[in-house]
Amino acid sequence: MPPEMDARVAVERLWPGREAKVAALSGGITNHNFRVDVDGTSFVLRMGGADTHLLGIDRQVEREANARAAEVGVGPAVERFVEPEGWLVTRFINGSPIAVEDMRAPETIRRVAAALRKFHGAKPIHGRFDAHAVVEEYRREAMQRGVEIPDAYARAHERSEAIRVARGAQPLVPCHNDLLNANFLDDGEIRIVDWEYAGMGDRFFDLANLSVNHEFGVDEDRELLAAYFGEATDDALSGLRQMKFMSDFREAMWGVLQSGISTLDFDFNGYAAKHFERMFTWG
Repeated sequence: MPPEMDARVAVERLWPGREAKVAALSGGITNHNFRVDVDGTSFVLRMGGADTHLLGIDRQVEREANARAAEVGVGPAVERFVEPEGWLVTRFINGSPIAVEDMRAPETIRRVAAALRKFHGAKPIHGRFDAHAVVEEYRREAMQRGVEIPDAYARAHERSEAIRVARGAQPLVPCHNDLLNANFLDDGEIRIVDWEYAGMGDRFFDLANLSVNHEFGVDEDRELLAAYFGEATDDALSGLRQMKFMSDFREAMWGVLQSGISTLDFDFNGYAAKHFERMFTWG
């Protein structure tokens, strides 16, 4: 059944007998997202893609993280969660996208850093995100599905282990872990959407993921760290650079695994290759 028809069926279950306008939202490459307008109120209906649990996605954790983000004024309010399908309904945020180049402006960096600090300081959530473990799990799942693992994996994994040892145990805080540009909106406040990879993790992964996805240079990284911590120390810059590597390694292996499980029309192999190539620029 086409996604639009699936959405219509879901909307009839969620709002039986009520007139609803349904429109697909662009931007997602894992799930299908729809705007639903009912009785003058707008919602977002999120329907998971195929086998997303293999990507480490737990829909219960997503719901909890999204609700926690809403509690601290960062995420959209959660309205409904439907099991076993894992459909998530949130309020639609009538905000503006933030262009990548605008995300690099000092004032925007400070606003985003403040939003991340709010979520990182929120009450703990269930779920764990460890980038070093994630890349290994993606490799195992991909191999089980006959996906060829790129030669670059061995060298990248060696670097990952070196980073893990060098950084040691880090404080665990609620993290988003997927800070793509499409996941930010500005409605007067910085809002963050798409919490499906959230879990307790290393705040430096979030900061690095933000930096990589918005093409921050050293000046922007210093601005980010200063806004988040109050100062940008050499140790913090080193940690950020290490986790930039892990951010790209995770994205590369995500693409490798998705090439074997996703039914969406997207060049996952090209996506993986781009991140494998870039990751080694971080050291």
